[in-house]
Amino acid sequence: MKKKIEILAPAKDLIHGMAAINSGADAVYIGAPQFGARSNATNSIEDVAALVQYAHLYHAQVFVVINTILYDNELETCRKMIWELYHIGVDALIVQDMAIMEMELPPIVLHASTQANNRDADNIKFLKDAGMKRVVLARELNLHQIKEISEASDVELEFFVTGALCVSFSGNCYMSVANGERSANRGSCAQNCRLPYNLIDGHGDTLIKNSHLLSIKDFDVSDQIPNLIEAGICSFKIEGRLKDIVYVKNNVSFLRQKLDTFLEVNDNYTKASSGSCTYTFDSALNRTFNRGYTDYFVNERHQSIGSWESPKSKGQYIGKLIKTIGGAYEIENGELLNNGDGLCYINENNEADGIYVNKVENGLAYPNVLKELKVGTFIYRNNDAAFIKIVEREDSAVRKISTTLLLTENENGFELIATDEDGYVSTVHLAHAKEQTKNNLSIEDNIKTQLAKTGFTPYTANEINVIFTQNWFLPISKINEMRRTVYEQLSAIRLANYKREEHQIVKTNHPFPVNQLDFTYNVSNKMARKFYERHGVTEIEKAFELQWDPGKSRVMTTKYCIKYELEKCPKYHKDTMETKLKEPLVLKQGELEYKLKFNCKPCEMEIWEKDAEFEIEED
Repeated sequence: MKKKIEILAPAKDLIHGMAAINSGADAVYIGAPQFGARSNATNSIEDVAALVQYAHLYHAQVFVVINTILYDNELETCRKMIWELYHIGVDALIVQDMAIMEMELPPIVLHASTQANNRDADNIKFLKDAGMKRVVLARELNLHQIKEISEASDVELEFFVTGALCVSFSGNCYMSVANGERSANRGSCAQNCRLPYNLIDGHGDTLIKNSHLLSIKDFDVSDQIPNLIEAGICSFKIEGRLKDIVYVKNNVSFLRQKLDTFLEVNDNYTKASSGSCTYTFDSALNRTFNRGYTDYFVNERHQSIGSWESPKSKGQYIGKLIKTIGGAYEIENGELLNNGDGLCYINENNEADGIYVNKVENGLAYPNVLKELKVGTFIYRNNDAAFIKIVEREDSAVRKISTTLLLTENENGFELIATDEDGYVSTVHLAHAKEQTKNNLSIEDNIKTQLAKTGFTPYTANEINVIFTQNWFLPISKINEMRRTVYEQLSAIRLANYKREEHQIVKTNHPFPVNQLDFTYNVSNKMARKFYERHGVTEIEKAFELQWDPGKSRVMTTKYCIKYELEKCPKYHKDTMETKLKEPLVLKQGELEYKLKFNCKPCEMEIWEKDAEFEIEED
């Protein structure tokens, strides 16, 4: 049996979800009324239900994110919401809090969110044995680690493929709550990692001023899809539940075409939903929001991943500034620009700056404000006006399920049979007198022309056959009526026959890989505590949000390393490093101040509040 490979797209709301499906997504993930890790992307049960109906027509799936940590007074509300989601046909829930595993649930499939410490084979095997159908892997993993996890357990593996990166291990960032009581694990991250900081060394000297030192590039491992599939990934997830519809359509269509190219020449795999897409635009990841791209650690640590100039979108590289002439700029590849474009560049203060293009004429770009730019400045386009205009159109991405139509006759008149690409069959009977055409001429071509007009239906008639014993006459109105009815019935048949996978969680007691949990396991309620205790855990620290020690706490652990970015890493740069940095290094932004601790053995960096005390590791 062929293994299904899935593209999983973000849905801010119903409209974004439908656009993702139309662009080729095999599944979408969306927030419900509460408990999603994006508090600005919630949706009513009614809207989620409408998306479920739309997706299931294409045999695409809808996953709902319930990936915040829960407090005791929310457990019953969450349980009731899960039952509502089950009743409207949601395919799976993406969860972080193990309290959900303790609840009396309907037989709904559960996926372990990336916030659930999904970084090693033992933990992932535990989750699978506890009843998780799928695990969303940490983005920090490399191909070797993914393969090791896949070989240790037959759980489905999902991995991010494009979009923004959390600099922290997902679920283990507490900067936001420590500085303003806005918890990332409760869906309200304040994005302190995107702020500008000064870097100060142990001597008190400022090494770098006003740079976005924790802001990293966006993720793109789309060229690694074959290797990731071989390593065991079955679902490729696009980040971006807060992104606009152009971003969603661009990313989904780009990946759809890339994956389809792979599937065409690899018989062991198949697409995970029905239909084929056509587009009126040429998708490219750099044409919508991006901070530049990195493959992060998929191929080990081998390049700079910081986006220090700005946390904003850099966009598509156009070319260097050739010269300023009159009130305009002459730019390499300036013929690519359009009226209304937004341009981005790095100014003399090493900060991202921008201008809008009022008009493009004779190869020159006339800006809204003429700024003094150095010859040779790299120019990027972060607002592609013409591209946005095309992609925003509803018909820019159209998805159709292929069908074969057969019009034939029976005792009482005629019948039209539609058979779709999945083998579903819809038949319409028309009681009508059989009369020969004038002059006994065939009208088969006219009939086929009418039957081919599938219009705004989700179908296309790829093959049409008309089999009559004689040249019967049929009015156009009757042909059209049969076509409309046969496709309406086909949609009803597809929805009625959609098979949602169900799985009833059964309480287990196999041992958790460790017997002591610190605050990074985010245990914030009695039911999660009960879950871990039943699986042999003897010591459980409260979640950070319930026991924060102001000024002294570890607020982030990350694979990203400022020493590496500065080419001062004792492991990777020892042969080229002339001087070592005097520690502790400190990040300072206004009243905010953090100390950096470098753990070179696991190749990780920790961020601590200013009053924390720790030993500095010797190189």
